[in-house]
Amino acid sequence: MEQVKESGDFKIFKKRSGRFCIKNKDGKFVNGEEKAKILFENSLIKLDPPKKKEEPAAEEAPAEEAPAE
Repeated sequence: MEQVKESGDFKIFKKRSGRFCIKNKDGKFVNGEEKAKILFENSLIKLDPPKKKEEPAAEEAPAEEAPAE
């Protein structure tokens, strides 16, 4: 891994696969939204706006059954 950037709070590394990893000042890896936020702020990745969830189509009401005799 090669070190890309170092800050007082974290170090950013680039793996041979082209992906990034981040270690905080305690030496623990940062993951999830916090990792994405740090990489975005340092212009290392681009984030797309979140996709809108499509609402499921309204199900048709069941047809009324003939009255039982």
